[in-house]
Amino acid sequence: MIRFIVVLCFSWAMTTGSVVLADATQDYNKAFTAYEKKDYATALKLLKPLAEQGNTKAQFFIGVMYINGWGVKQNKNTALQWLTKAAEQGDADVQYYLGLQYSLGDRFKQDDNKAIHWITKAAEQGLAKAQYNLGRKYSLGYGFKQDDSKAIHWMTKAAKQGHVYAQYHLGLMYANGKGVKQDDGKVLEWITKAAEQGHVTAQYHLGLMYDIGEGVKQDDSKALQWITKAAGQNHVKAQYYLGSRYAKGEGVKQDYSKALQWFTKAAEQGDADAQYNLGLMYAKGDGVQPNDIKAVKWYTKAAEQGHADAQYYLGVSYAHGVGIKQDDNKAMRWLTKAAEQNDTTAQYLLGLMYADGEGVKQDKGKAVQWLTKAAEQNDTTAQYLLGLMYVDGEGVKQDKGKAIQWLTKAAEQGDANAQQALKLLNIK
Repeated sequence: MIRFIVVLCFSWAMTTGSVVLADATQDYNKAFTAYEKKDYATALKLLKPLAEQGNTKAQFFIGVMYINGWGVKQNKNTALQWLTKAAEQGDADVQYYLGLQYSLGDRFKQDDNKAIHWITKAAEQGLAKAQYNLGRKYSLGYGFKQDDSKAIHWMTKAAKQGHVYAQYHLGLMYANGKGVKQDDGKVLEWITKAAEQGHVTAQYHLGLMYDIGEGVKQDDSKALQWITKAAGQNHVKAQYYLGSRYAKGEGVKQDYSKALQWFTKAAEQGDADAQYNLGLMYAKGDGVQPNDIKAVKWYTKAAEQGHADAQYYLGVSYAHGVGIKQDDNKAMRWLTKAAEQNDTTAQYLLGLMYADGEGVKQDKGKAVQWLTKAAEQNDTTAQYLLGLMYVDGEGVKQDKGKAIQWLTKAAEQGDANAQQALKLLNIK
Protein backbone atom coordinates (compact mmCIF):
# COMPACT_ATOMS: atom_id res chain seq x y z
CA MET A 1 0.00 0.00 0.00
CA ILE A 2 2.84 2.37 0.83
CA ARG A 3 4.41 1.79 -2.57
CA PHE A 4 1.07 2.68 -4.12
CA ILE A 5 0.98 5.95 -2.15
CA VAL A 6 4.51 6.78 -3.25
CA VAL A 7 3.69 6.12 -6.90
CA LEU A 8 0.47 8.11 -6.58
CA CYS A 9 2.28 11.08 -5.09
CA PHE A 10 4.94 10.88 -7.78
CA SER A 11 2.30 10.77 -10.50
CA TRP A 12 0.59 13.80 -8.96
CA ALA A 13 3.84 15.75 -8.77
CA MET A 14 4.68 14.97 -12.39
CA THR A 15 1.32 16.37 -13.51
CA THR A 16 0.75 19.15 -10.98
CA GLY A 17 0.12 21.63 -13.74
CA SER A 18 1.71 24.12 -16.06
CA VAL A 19 2.39 26.64 -13.28
CA VAL A 20 4.76 24.37 -11.38
CA LEU A 21 6.48 23.10 -14.50
CA ALA A 22 6.78 26.58 -15.98
CA ASP A 23 8.49 27.80 -12.82
CA ALA A 24 10.77 24.81 -12.58
CA THR A 25 14.39 25.17 -13.59
CA GLN A 26 15.92 23.11 -16.34
CA ASP A 27 17.66 21.04 -13.68
CA TYR A 28 14.31 20.40 -12.03
CA ASN A 29 12.90 18.94 -15.27
CA LYS A 30 16.05 16.91 -15.82
CA ALA A 31 15.77 15.60 -12.25
CA PHE A 32 12.27 14.29 -12.86
CA THR A 33 13.33 12.69 -16.10
CA ALA A 34 16.16 10.91 -14.30
CA TYR A 35 13.81 9.91 -11.47
CA GLU A 36 11.35 8.43 -13.93
CA LYS A 37 14.17 6.43 -15.55
CA LYS A 38 15.21 5.24 -12.07
CA ASP A 39 18.51 7.04 -12.43
CA TYR A 40 18.30 8.06 -8.80
CA ALA A 41 21.89 9.18 -8.42
CA THR A 42 21.43 11.81 -11.12
CA ALA A 43 18.01 12.74 -9.80
CA LEU A 44 19.38 13.28 -6.29
CA LYS A 45 22.28 15.37 -7.57
CA LEU A 46 19.87 17.68 -9.42
CA LEU A 47 17.13 17.74 -6.76
CA LYS A 48 19.25 18.48 -3.71
CA PRO A 49 20.15 22.11 -4.61
CA LEU A 50 16.50 22.77 -5.40
CA ALA A 51 15.42 21.19 -2.13
CA GLU A 52 17.89 23.31 -0.20
CA GLN A 53 16.38 26.38 -1.88
CA GLY A 54 12.98 25.37 -0.49
CA ASN A 55 11.40 23.63 -3.48
CA THR A 56 8.76 21.42 -1.85
CA LYS A 57 8.50 18.92 -4.67
CA ALA A 58 12.24 18.37 -4.66
CA GLN A 59 12.12 17.97 -0.88
CA PHE A 60 9.34 15.44 -1.23
CA PHE A 61 11.15 13.30 -3.77
CA ILE A 62 14.37 13.32 -1.80
CA GLY A 63 12.35 12.17 1.21
CA VAL A 64 10.82 9.36 -0.81
CA MET A 65 14.24 8.30 -2.08
CA TYR A 66 15.61 8.10 1.47
CA ILE A 67 12.54 6.17 2.66
CA ASN A 68 13.02 3.52 -0.01
CA GLY A 69 16.80 3.58 -0.35
CA TRP A 70 16.60 4.59 -4.01
CA GLY A 71 20.01 5.87 -5.08
CA VAL A 72 20.99 6.48 -1.46
CA LYS A 73 21.42 4.43 1.67
CA GLN A 74 18.03 4.08 3.29
CA ASN A 75 17.68 6.56 6.13
CA LYS A 76 14.23 7.17 7.58
CA ASN A 77 15.37 10.05 9.78
CA THR A 78 16.75 11.94 6.79
CA ALA A 79 13.58 11.10 4.86
CA LEU A 80 11.47 12.50 7.66
CA GLN A 81 13.49 15.72 7.77
CA TRP A 82 12.94 16.41 4.08
CA LEU A 83 9.27 15.48 4.12
CA THR A 84 8.68 17.66 7.17
CA LYS A 85 10.40 20.62 5.47
CA ALA A 86 8.00 20.32 2.52
CA ALA A 87 4.99 19.86 4.77
CA GLU A 88 5.89 22.85 6.94
CA GLN A 89 5.91 25.03 3.83
CA GLY A 90 2.24 24.20 3.32
CA ASP A 91 2.38 21.62 0.55
CA ALA A 92 -0.99 19.90 1.07
CA ASP A 93 -0.11 16.70 -0.75
CA VAL A 94 3.07 16.25 1.26
CA GLN A 95 1.18 17.04 4.46
CA TYR A 96 -1.32 14.34 3.62
CA TYR A 97 1.40 11.86 2.69
CA LEU A 98 3.29 12.57 5.90
CA GLY A 99 0.08 12.17 7.91
CA LEU A 100 -0.54 8.79 6.32
CA GLN A 101 2.96 7.64 7.18
CA TYR A 102 2.45 8.56 10.83
CA SER A 103 -0.95 6.90 10.80
CA LEU A 104 0.25 3.63 9.27
CA GLY A 105 3.46 3.46 11.26
CA ASP A 106 5.37 1.17 8.91
CA ARG A 107 7.87 3.80 7.72
CA PHE A 108 8.04 6.06 10.76
CA LYS A 109 7.01 5.41 14.33
CA GLN A 110 3.24 5.39 14.51
CA ASP A 111 1.93 8.62 16.02
CA ASP A 112 -1.80 9.38 15.93
CA ASN A 113 -1.32 12.98 17.06
CA LYS A 114 1.12 13.80 14.28
CA ALA A 115 -1.01 11.90 11.78
CA ILE A 116 -4.07 13.98 12.65
CA HIS A 117 -1.99 17.18 12.72
CA TRP A 118 -0.76 16.80 9.15
CA ILE A 119 -3.91 15.32 7.65
CA THR A 120 -5.95 18.14 9.20
CA LYS A 121 -3.61 20.75 7.71
CA ALA A 122 -4.01 19.19 4.28
CA ALA A 123 -7.78 18.96 4.74
CA GLU A 124 -7.99 22.61 5.76
CA GLN A 125 -6.29 23.51 2.50
CA GLY A 126 -9.07 21.76 0.62
CA LEU A 127 -7.36 18.50 -0.31
CA ALA A 128 -10.33 16.19 -0.86
CA LYS A 129 -8.58 12.92 -0.06
CA ALA A 130 -7.36 14.37 3.23
CA GLN A 131 -10.87 15.60 4.05
CA TYR A 132 -12.26 12.13 3.36
CA ASN A 133 -9.56 10.45 5.44
CA LEU A 134 -10.19 12.82 8.31
CA GLY A 135 -13.92 12.21 8.07
CA ARG A 136 -13.37 8.47 8.26
CA LYS A 137 -11.10 8.85 11.27
CA TYR A 138 -13.73 10.91 13.11
CA SER A 139 -16.42 8.44 12.09
CA LEU A 140 -14.50 5.41 13.36
CA GLY A 141 -12.67 7.07 16.23
CA TYR A 142 -9.21 6.36 14.84
CA GLY A 143 -6.56 8.38 16.65
CA PHE A 144 -9.00 10.45 18.64
CA LYS A 145 -12.51 10.49 20.12
CA GLN A 146 -15.21 9.43 17.71
CA ASP A 147 -17.27 12.40 16.53
CA ASP A 148 -20.04 11.93 13.96
CA SER A 149 -20.69 15.65 13.50
CA LYS A 150 -17.04 16.27 12.57
CA ALA A 151 -17.11 13.21 10.35
CA ILE A 152 -20.09 14.68 8.48
CA HIS A 153 -18.33 18.05 8.24
CA TRP A 154 -15.24 16.65 6.53
CA MET A 155 -17.06 14.04 4.47
CA THR A 156 -19.33 16.73 3.06
CA LYS A 157 -16.38 18.91 2.06
CA ALA A 158 -14.73 16.01 0.26
CA ALA A 159 -17.98 14.82 -1.31
CA LYS A 160 -18.73 18.27 -2.72
CA GLN A 161 -15.38 18.13 -4.46
CA GLY A 162 -16.41 14.90 -6.13
CA HIS A 163 -14.51 12.46 -3.90
CA VAL A 164 -16.36 9.28 -4.74
CA TYR A 165 -15.69 7.40 -1.49
CA ALA A 166 -16.75 10.43 0.52
CA GLN A 167 -19.97 10.62 -1.48
CA TYR A 168 -20.81 7.00 -0.78
CA HIS A 169 -19.97 7.15 2.91
CA LEU A 170 -21.88 10.40 3.27
CA GLY A 171 -24.90 8.64 1.78
CA LEU A 172 -24.52 5.86 4.34
CA MET A 173 -24.32 8.36 7.20
CA TYR A 174 -27.54 10.03 6.08
CA ALA A 175 -29.13 6.57 5.76
CA ASN A 176 -28.15 5.64 9.32
CA GLY A 177 -28.69 9.07 10.83
CA LYS A 178 -25.08 9.18 12.07
CA GLY A 179 -24.13 12.73 13.02
CA VAL A 180 -27.00 14.08 10.99
CA LYS A 181 -30.75 13.72 10.77
CA GLN A 182 -31.77 10.71 8.70
CA ASP A 183 -32.67 11.95 5.22
CA ASP A 184 -33.72 9.65 2.36
CA GLY A 185 -33.32 12.45 -0.14
CA LYS A 186 -29.69 13.01 0.83
CA VAL A 187 -29.07 9.26 0.82
CA LEU A 188 -30.30 9.04 -2.76
CA GLU A 189 -28.38 12.17 -3.79
CA TRP A 190 -24.97 11.12 -2.53
CA ILE A 191 -25.17 7.42 -3.35
CA THR A 192 -26.31 8.32 -6.86
CA LYS A 193 -23.36 10.69 -7.27
CA ALA A 194 -20.96 7.95 -6.20
CA ALA A 195 -22.66 5.40 -8.43
CA GLU A 196 -22.45 7.74 -11.43
CA GLN A 197 -18.70 7.91 -10.87
CA GLY A 198 -18.47 4.14 -11.05
CA HIS A 199 -18.31 3.28 -7.34
CA VAL A 200 -19.32 -0.37 -7.59
CA THR A 201 -20.75 -0.77 -4.08
CA ALA A 202 -22.76 2.43 -4.52
CA GLN A 203 -24.16 1.08 -7.80
CA TYR A 204 -25.23 -2.15 -6.12
CA HIS A 205 -26.64 -0.28 -3.12
CA LEU A 206 -28.57 2.10 -5.37
CA GLY A 207 -29.97 -0.82 -7.33
CA LEU A 208 -31.24 -2.43 -4.13
CA MET A 209 -32.84 0.85 -3.08
CA TYR A 210 -34.82 0.94 -6.33
CA ASP A 211 -35.56 -2.77 -6.05
CA ILE A 212 -37.29 -2.55 -2.67
CA GLY A 213 -38.37 1.08 -2.82
CA GLU A 214 -36.19 2.17 0.09
CA GLY A 215 -36.16 5.96 0.23
CA VAL A 216 -37.17 6.12 -3.41
CA LYS A 217 -40.09 5.01 -5.56
CA GLN A 218 -39.77 1.34 -6.42
CA ASP A 219 -38.50 0.93 -9.98
CA ASP A 220 -37.52 -2.46 -11.43
CA SER A 221 -35.96 -0.86 -14.48
CA LYS A 222 -33.60 1.37 -12.50
CA ALA A 223 -32.82 -1.44 -10.10
CA LEU A 224 -31.77 -3.61 -13.02
CA GLN A 225 -29.79 -0.75 -14.58
CA TRP A 226 -27.64 -0.07 -11.53
CA ILE A 227 -27.17 -3.64 -10.43
CA THR A 228 -26.14 -4.60 -13.96
CA LYS A 229 -23.50 -1.84 -13.84
CA ALA A 230 -22.18 -3.24 -10.56
CA ALA A 231 -22.24 -6.80 -11.88
CA GLY A 232 -20.27 -5.65 -14.93
CA GLN A 233 -17.56 -4.53 -12.49
CA ASN A 234 -17.49 -8.02 -10.97
CA HIS A 235 -19.51 -7.20 -7.86
CA VAL A 236 -20.30 -10.76 -6.81
CA LYS A 237 -23.55 -10.02 -4.97
CA ALA A 238 -24.80 -8.02 -7.94
CA GLN A 239 -24.01 -10.95 -10.22
CA TYR A 240 -25.89 -13.31 -7.93
CA TYR A 241 -28.81 -10.88 -7.74
CA LEU A 242 -29.08 -10.79 -11.55
CA GLY A 243 -28.86 -14.55 -11.79
CA SER A 244 -31.66 -14.92 -9.26
CA ARG A 245 -33.88 -12.33 -10.95
CA TYR A 246 -33.46 -13.81 -14.43
CA ALA A 247 -34.03 -17.33 -13.11
CA LYS A 248 -37.28 -16.38 -11.37
CA GLY A 249 -38.44 -13.71 -13.80
CA GLU A 250 -38.73 -11.18 -10.99
CA GLY A 251 -38.64 -7.58 -12.22
CA VAL A 252 -37.40 -8.84 -15.57
CA LYS A 253 -38.45 -11.32 -18.23
CA GLN A 254 -37.42 -14.82 -17.24
CA ASP A 255 -34.26 -15.82 -19.07
CA TYR A 256 -32.44 -18.98 -17.99
CA SER A 257 -29.56 -18.25 -20.34
CA LYS A 258 -28.82 -14.94 -18.61
CA ALA A 259 -29.43 -16.52 -15.21
CA LEU A 260 -26.81 -19.14 -16.04
CA GLN A 261 -24.40 -16.44 -17.22
CA TRP A 262 -24.61 -14.38 -14.04
CA PHE A 263 -24.73 -17.33 -11.65
CA THR A 264 -21.59 -18.66 -13.32
CA LYS A 265 -19.74 -15.36 -12.89
CA ALA A 266 -20.68 -15.15 -9.22
CA ALA A 267 -19.98 -18.85 -8.63
CA GLU A 268 -16.50 -18.54 -10.14
CA GLN A 269 -15.84 -15.77 -7.60
CA GLY A 270 -16.76 -18.15 -4.81
CA ASP A 271 -20.32 -17.10 -3.98
CA ALA A 272 -21.91 -20.13 -2.30
CA ASP A 273 -25.51 -19.20 -3.16
CA ALA A 274 -24.57 -18.84 -6.82
CA GLN A 275 -22.69 -22.14 -6.77
CA TYR A 276 -25.72 -23.89 -5.30
CA ASN A 277 -28.12 -22.36 -7.82
CA LEU A 278 -25.78 -23.20 -10.67
CA GLY A 279 -25.80 -26.78 -9.46
CA LEU A 280 -29.60 -26.79 -9.55
CA MET A 281 -29.65 -25.43 -13.09
CA TYR A 282 -27.31 -28.16 -14.32
CA ALA A 283 -29.35 -30.79 -12.46
CA LYS A 284 -32.67 -29.60 -13.88
CA GLY A 285 -31.40 -28.52 -17.30
CA ASP A 286 -32.65 -24.96 -16.92
CA GLY A 287 -31.06 -22.94 -19.72
CA VAL A 288 -28.39 -25.59 -20.20
CA GLN A 289 -28.01 -29.24 -21.17
CA PRO A 290 -28.63 -31.35 -18.04
CA ASN A 291 -25.32 -32.41 -16.54
CA ASP A 292 -25.32 -34.22 -13.19
CA ILE A 293 -21.53 -34.20 -12.99
CA LYS A 294 -21.41 -30.40 -13.21
CA ALA A 295 -24.31 -30.20 -10.78
CA VAL A 296 -22.34 -32.19 -8.21
CA LYS A 297 -19.24 -30.07 -8.88
CA TRP A 298 -21.08 -26.87 -7.93
CA TYR A 299 -23.00 -28.47 -5.06
CA THR A 300 -19.64 -29.55 -3.64
CA LYS A 301 -18.12 -26.07 -3.85
CA ALA A 302 -21.12 -24.56 -2.09
CA ALA A 303 -21.38 -27.38 0.44
CA GLU A 304 -17.75 -26.98 1.43
CA GLN A 305 -18.55 -23.36 2.29
CA GLY A 306 -21.31 -24.52 4.61
CA HIS A 307 -24.33 -24.00 2.32
CA ALA A 308 -27.01 -26.20 3.91
CA ASP A 309 -29.16 -26.73 0.80
CA ALA A 310 -26.09 -27.67 -1.24
CA GLN A 311 -25.03 -30.09 1.50
CA TYR A 312 -28.45 -31.72 1.31
CA TYR A 313 -28.41 -32.12 -2.47
CA LEU A 314 -24.82 -33.35 -2.39
CA GLY A 315 -25.81 -35.93 0.21
CA VAL A 316 -28.73 -37.08 -1.96
CA SER A 317 -26.40 -37.27 -4.98
CA TYR A 318 -24.03 -39.56 -3.07
CA ALA A 319 -26.92 -41.60 -1.73
CA HIS A 320 -28.30 -42.35 -5.21
CA GLY A 321 -25.04 -42.20 -7.16
CA VAL A 322 -26.25 -39.35 -9.38
CA GLY A 323 -23.41 -37.47 -11.04
CA ILE A 324 -20.92 -39.18 -8.77
CA LYS A 325 -20.07 -42.68 -7.50
CA GLN A 326 -22.58 -43.89 -4.92
CA ASP A 327 -21.17 -43.62 -1.39
CA ASP A 328 -23.31 -44.14 1.71
CA ASN A 329 -20.71 -42.73 4.07
CA LYS A 330 -20.40 -39.47 2.14
CA ALA A 331 -24.17 -39.32 1.77
CA MET A 332 -24.56 -39.54 5.54
CA ARG A 333 -21.74 -37.05 6.11
CA TRP A 334 -23.30 -34.33 3.95
CA LEU A 335 -26.88 -34.97 5.00
CA THR A 336 -25.80 -34.77 8.64
CA LYS A 337 -24.03 -31.46 8.01
CA ALA A 338 -27.18 -30.07 6.42
CA ALA A 339 -29.38 -31.44 9.19
CA GLU A 340 -27.15 -29.91 11.85
CA GLN A 341 -27.83 -26.55 10.20
CA ASN A 342 -31.57 -27.17 10.67
CA ASP A 343 -32.26 -28.15 7.07
CA THR A 344 -35.70 -29.72 7.61
CA THR A 345 -35.62 -32.00 4.58
CA ALA A 346 -32.20 -33.35 5.56
CA GLN A 347 -33.42 -33.98 9.11
CA TYR A 348 -36.46 -35.86 7.81
CA LEU A 349 -34.39 -37.90 5.36
CA LEU A 350 -31.84 -38.81 8.04
CA GLY A 351 -34.67 -39.91 10.31
CA LEU A 352 -36.08 -42.08 7.55
CA MET A 353 -32.67 -43.60 6.74
CA TYR A 354 -32.00 -44.47 10.40
CA ALA A 355 -35.52 -45.88 10.77
CA ASP A 356 -35.17 -48.16 7.73
CA GLY A 357 -31.44 -48.83 7.98
CA GLU A 358 -30.97 -47.47 4.49
CA GLY A 359 -27.33 -46.59 3.85
CA VAL A 360 -26.64 -46.73 7.57
CA LYS A 361 -27.03 -49.17 10.44
CA GLN A 362 -30.62 -49.11 11.61
CA ASP A 363 -31.05 -47.01 14.75
CA LYS A 364 -34.61 -46.21 15.80
CA GLY A 365 -33.40 -43.88 18.55
CA LYS A 366 -31.53 -41.69 16.05
CA ALA A 367 -34.51 -41.91 13.74
CA VAL A 368 -36.70 -40.42 16.48
CA GLN A 369 -34.06 -37.76 17.20
CA TRP A 370 -33.94 -36.46 13.61
CA LEU A 371 -37.65 -36.86 12.93
CA THR A 372 -38.37 -34.82 16.05
CA LYS A 373 -36.15 -32.01 14.83
CA ALA A 374 -37.91 -31.98 11.46
CA ALA A 375 -41.33 -32.27 13.08
CA GLU A 376 -40.61 -29.31 15.33
CA GLN A 377 -40.02 -27.31 12.14
CA ASN A 378 -43.51 -28.32 10.93
CA ASP A 379 -42.52 -31.00 8.44
CA THR A 380 -45.85 -32.82 8.16
CA THR A 381 -44.44 -36.16 7.01
CA ALA A 382 -41.96 -36.15 9.91
CA GLN A 383 -44.82 -35.35 12.30
CA TYR A 384 -46.83 -38.25 10.89
CA LEU A 385 -43.97 -40.76 11.12
CA LEU A 386 -43.02 -39.56 14.59
CA GLY A 387 -46.62 -40.05 15.68
CA LEU A 388 -46.53 -43.63 14.42
CA MET A 389 -43.29 -44.30 16.28
CA TYR A 390 -44.90 -43.14 19.50
CA VAL A 391 -47.92 -45.35 18.74
CA ASP A 392 -45.71 -48.44 18.25
CA GLY A 393 -42.99 -47.52 20.74
CA GLU A 394 -40.25 -47.70 18.10
CA GLY A 395 -37.06 -46.01 19.25
CA VAL A 396 -39.00 -44.34 22.01
CA LYS A 397 -41.22 -45.31 24.90
CA GLN A 398 -44.77 -45.93 23.70
CA ASP A 399 -46.83 -42.84 24.41
CA LYS A 400 -50.34 -42.47 23.01
CA GLY A 401 -50.56 -38.84 24.14
CA LYS A 402 -47.47 -37.82 22.18
CA ALA A 403 -48.59 -39.97 19.26
CA ILE A 404 -51.87 -38.08 19.12
CA GLN A 405 -50.05 -34.76 19.55
CA TRP A 406 -47.82 -35.28 16.48
CA LEU A 407 -50.50 -36.92 14.36
CA THR A 408 -52.83 -34.04 15.09
CA LYS A 409 -50.24 -31.51 14.04
CA ALA A 410 -49.77 -33.32 10.75
CA ALA A 411 -53.50 -33.78 10.25
CA GLU A 412 -54.20 -30.08 10.84
CA GLN A 413 -51.80 -29.32 8.00
CA GLY A 414 -53.82 -31.59 5.72
CA ASP A 415 -51.81 -34.80 5.88
CA ALA A 416 -54.32 -37.51 4.85
CA ASN A 417 -52.30 -40.36 6.37
CA ALA A 418 -52.24 -38.63 9.74
CA GLN A 419 -55.97 -37.96 9.53
CA GLN A 420 -56.59 -41.65 8.81
CA ALA A 421 -54.28 -42.71 11.66
CA LEU A 422 -56.24 -40.56 14.10
CA LYS A 423 -59.48 -42.21 12.99
CA LEU A 424 -57.96 -45.61 13.64
CA LEU A 425 -57.03 -44.41 17.10
CA ASN A 426 -60.66 -43.30 17.51
CA ILE A 427 -59.66 -39.65 17.71
CA LYS A 428 -61.94 -37.26 15.90
